[in-house]
Amino acid sequence: MIADLKPYAEYKESGLPWLGQVPGHWGLVPNRGLIRRRKLLVGKHHGAYRLLSLTKQGVIVRDISTGKGKFSSDMGTSQEVRNGDLVFCLFDVPETPRTVGLSRHDGMITGAYSVFESLGRGSSEYFELFYRAMDDRKLLSPLYSGLRNTIQAERLLGTKTPQPPPDEQAAIVQFLDWANGRLERAIRAKRKVIALLNEQKQAIIHRAVTRGLDPSVRLKPSGIPWLGDIPKLWTAPRVKQCAWKISKGTTPSTEGREILEYGPVRFLKAENISAGLITDKPLYFIDEVTNHMIRRSQLKENDILFVIAGATLGKTAVVSAEHLPANTNQAVAFIRPNSVVVPSFLELWLQSPRIKELIWLNAVQSAQPNLSMADLGNFAIPVPPRDEQEQILNFVKSATKPMSDAISRLEREIDLLREYRMRLVADVVTGKLDVRQAAACLPDEPQHGADNDDMEAIDDIDVADEEAV
Repeated sequence: MIADLKPYAEYKESGLPWLGQVPGHWGLVPNRGLIRRRKLLVGKHHGAYRLLSLTKQGVIVRDISTGKGKFSSDMGTSQEVRNGDLVFCLFDVPETPRTVGLSRHDGMITGAYSVFESLGRGSSEYFELFYRAMDDRKLLSPLYSGLRNTIQAERLLGTKTPQPPPDEQAAIVQFLDWANGRLERAIRAKRKVIALLNEQKQAIIHRAVTRGLDPSVRLKPSGIPWLGDIPKLWTAPRVKQCAWKISKGTTPSTEGREILEYGPVRFLKAENISAGLITDKPLYFIDEVTNHMIRRSQLKENDILFVIAGATLGKTAVVSAEHLPANTNQAVAFIRPNSVVVPSFLELWLQSPRIKELIWLNAVQSAQPNLSMADLGNFAIPVPPRDEQEQILNFVKSATKPMSDAISRLEREIDLLREYRMRLVADVVTGKLDVRQAAACLPDEPQHGADNDDMEAIDDIDVADEEAV
């Protein structure tokens, strides 16, 4: 059905630099004719409201009891949100993961957001889909200004939005709900396979780093209750006994300093550590002067990065020469191994299921979970002789390669599905594709909620919440 979609017969210029042409029968209406801003502070009555946040999945209810994410110290400055309101984050627009969301909840949200109510002259669902598409493709740059890339509320209200006829808006919303449901199910199925493959990998890793490769090896008590027996020739030192240095990174002073778009020294954050690798998306830099000022956290080859704060607590990666020169921020610790342990073996052990459990058990749950340097250094590690460490590493790499390759392939397929979904939504809400006939032929299917496998960590997406703090 999607493959059969065709363009409209006639188009006209919209006059909007980021939009181009729209179908000839569509209108163009200033947003002040569709929505109006409302800011009603909850004050002393904040206890009667649920706390909401704008996320990639829309406006959600925050679960304060988890301790995840950041919260304003004065909830009374939050503003009321009603079911059907549109919530915008209008600053740092290029970096904000989600600029707009349609609330399906009554509640309150931090004052850093901008809340708009519908005037009832168009579909709020279509309005949200249109601006989500513009946001996904980062096409709103003509609207924002200043160092914070801010869209002024009056500028947004003066901007025109395409308005198909009401029945056509309903058809667009219906069709995209159906299409998104199908794509979400496909993504969810691939995520389940990835989870199973990761379980297989973890089982192989756990067996190798706690028992070695010889199933008949003689064992001895490790002296550590949760670790149990280990091979007779192994030792069980603490991480701090296997390292020259354990330290956390440093965030530069904001006085006269900033994270650069380009520069000589990489500045690695928690978001740069994923699946045991250091990623360049996003990529940050600092200058040489700043790097010298925070020299205690300058990184060296074979340092092991370890996320000590936030939703990705416990993620690890080994620094290689290609990543240098580099420094890191306060959410990331680094371990500089000594001759007792091969760096990759220590990093492999830190990724074992038992250590992951201990990390979360020892983490302090405050505004966000965090692990102390003392707790990190006190984790025990079963250590074979160095030649056996190398053998185990080679075995694990070989044994898990088919699973790793399959996971990479599935993750790439998920990325392609997300890209396809983004393009489909943009083409439909801007009139590049006509879905009227397709919507009329849709099967009756239940409505689909957000793709739970696509959920992002609260810490990473609540940009306006963090700003309010």
